[in-house]
Amino acid sequence: MAKKWGQYVRKWMTQKMDLPQDVMMDLPRITMIGQVHIYIENHRGLLAFSDGEVRLLIKGGQLLVKGKAFVIKTILPEEILLEGKIDQVLYISD
Repeated sequence: MAKKWGQYVRKWMTQKMDLPQDVMMDLPRITMIGQVHIYIENHRGLLAFSDGEVRLLIKGGQLLVKGKAFVIKTILPEEILLEGKIDQVLYISD
């Protein structure tokens, strides 16, 4: 009950104060440039990495990025910049 109330309050504040939802609700922000670059903020850790797949932990599930020739250009505690040919970005809920 308290969890739903907190979500309701955050959603209300976001709407009334005109704040970005990704900041107030701890959601990931994904910025793609064509099929070449993807920048993901607000992730909670790298679960798996290969040259064709990246799996990140995010609030409420996982984010799966599929493609080819992936290279991690930058990785920080809550941000990652990935280069390669991006074919799919999938959200996997818990």
